[in-house]
Amino acid sequence: MPQIPLIDPKAQPLTAKTAEVLSRRNAPTLWVLHLDSGRVALGLLQGEKLEHQLGVVQGPSWLDATAAVLQLPSAVDAVAQTDVSLRRVPLAEFRRSLASLPASAQEVLHDMALAHRQQTELAVSRLSKDAESRCAEWLVRHAEPGPQGGLIVSLQQRKRLIAAQLGIAPETFSRVLHHLRERGLVAGVGRILTLPQPDSLRALAGA
Repeated sequence: MPQIPLIDPKAQPLTAKTAEVLSRRNAPTLWVLHLDSGRVALGLLQGEKLEHQLGVVQGPSWLDATAAVLQLPSAVDAVAQTDVSLRRVPLAEFRRSLASLPASAQEVLHDMALAHRQQTELAVSRLSKDAESRCAEWLVRHAEPGPQGGLIVSLQQRKRLIAAQLGIAPETFSRVLHHLRERGLVAGVGRILTLPQPDSLRALAGA
């Protein structure tokens, strides 16, 4: 990751007290926070309280550079576990520093950020959605155009492996697929599934 210059008027120093919310998931990314000292918990807020914790960041460290690298909103909420000192870097300045890296380094950084984002989104999905919503989200994410039009999903992995990714039992995965078929959201048998009502499936997934 690029380093913050020791003297940089664009890197605004900040302090926050214990339990203060530092950033919220799905909010537009305008700044990138560097945690100089202290400890921050990452997870899902319920009101102003962190109900589900997914990880902890100990300074010095970037707080959520993944979102900035991918130009996406943060996937998690961030709450100070102790009094913290931070620096707030404008997103444009942060991205200009990335652009100064060699192309090969930028590619590796992007791939690592993408893998981290996917893992985080999966963890968030497991906490915030029921089994049916998780399955719907997985189907939508893996859908691709079919040869006869419409969308299809190819089950290239065994169902037990897909279920493990979703954090559910294989029997639950099979039962949910059965329910989705009964509702007309999934059709087909074997390893090729069709999605007759993709918009309804997206709504179920919360997309």
